[in-house]
Amino acid sequence: MPTEANTEADGSAGVPPIDGAAVAAILLMLLEENEAASILKHFEPDEVLTIGRAMFAAAEASEGQIENALDRFVTSSRQISTLAVRADPRIRSVMFQALGNIRADNILAEIAPQSSAAALDILRWMEVPTIANILANEHPQVGAIILAVLTPEVAGAVLEGLDESAQTDLVVRAARLKSVSADAIADLEIIFERASAVKAGKPKLKLGGASEVARIVNSLKKPTGERVLRTIKKRDKQLGQDIEDEMFIFDNLLELDAKSLGAVLRAVDSGSLGLALKGASEALVDKMLGSMSARAAQSIRDDMADRGLVKRAEVEEAQKVIIAEARKLAEAGEITLGAKGDDYV
Repeated sequence: MPTEANTEADGSAGVPPIDGAAVAAILLMLLEENEAASILKHFEPDEVLTIGRAMFAAAEASEGQIENALDRFVTSSRQISTLAVRADPRIRSVMFQALGNIRADNILAEIAPQSSAAALDILRWMEVPTIANILANEHPQVGAIILAVLTPEVAGAVLEGLDESAQTDLVVRAARLKSVSADAIADLEIIFERASAVKAGKPKLKLGGASEVARIVNSLKKPTGERVLRTIKKRDKQLGQDIEDEMFIFDNLLELDAKSLGAVLRAVDSGSLGLALKGASEALVDKMLGSMSARAAQSIRDDMADRGLVKRAEVEEAQKVIIAEARKLAEAGEITLGAKGDDYV
C-alpha cells in the first residue's frame, strides 16, 4: 500500500502534504463502489483498517489534496512496467493454447509463483476466539494444520484459550507436520467458510457494562451517585462492586490535589508504588514522584528500573492496592474522590 515516503516532496505549494493512506483513500473514494471494492479486497486486514479510517477523513479533503493524490498516482503508475499488467492470466492463456490444458497445468504448477491458498486467506481475517472455537471442535490434526499456518503471535493467543492437554497435543502434531495435501486445504476452506457464515450478520455494538455505568454514576451529584450505588449493591453485591471499581481507577489519581495525593502516598509502601507506576502514564508518574522528596522519588525510580519487565497482572494488582487505600481515605473524609457538579459545601 502507499507509504509516507516523499510526502512533502509531492505536496503542492500551499497544500498540506498527505500520507500514503490518505492518497489511497482519496483514489478509492473517486472510484465507483464496485471498482473500489474490487481493489480493497486485495489489501491485508490491517491495511484495510488504516485505509478505512482514512476514507472517512477523505470526505473533508480539499481540492488541492485531491489533485496531490492524483499526481502521486500518475507518477507512481509510470514506474510500473506495461508487461506486468494482467501478466498472470495472459501467460496462462498462452500456455493453455500452446500446450493444452493438462500439459499446461503440469508446467505451470512447476514455474508459476505460488499464491496463498484461499483457506489461508480466509484465516487471516478471522478473530482469535473464532479460530480457538474451530480448534476446540475440529479433529486435532485439522487444528494442527491451522496452528502451523498462523503467525506465531496469533497461534500463541489461540492456544491460550484452550485447555492444557489440547495445547500440548496441537503443538506436538504441528511440530510433526511435514507437508499438507491439496485435499486437506480444500477441507479447511469448507470449515472456515462454515465458521464465517456463523459469524456473518450485522456487527454488534458494545453497549453498557460496568465501565459505562461507572461513568454515568460519576456524572451524578455525589449524594445521588452514592444512593444509586448503595441500591445496586443491595440487588447485586458483585455488580455494585464492579461498578465501584470502575468509578475510580488508577489514572484518576492524576486529578487529586497535592495534599490528597500526599495522603495516599503515605498510606502505601514503596514496593507497591514502584510496581504500580510501571503501568502508569508519564504524567502520573511525574506528579506522584513530584509529591515526594527528591531522595524518595529517586529511590522509587531506581526500584522501577531494577524490576525490568513485569507481568501486567502484577502491576494491576499493585494499582488496586493503592486505589483501595485511596477509597479508605475518602470514606474517612481525609480526601475527596471525584467531586461532581456543584456538590461543594
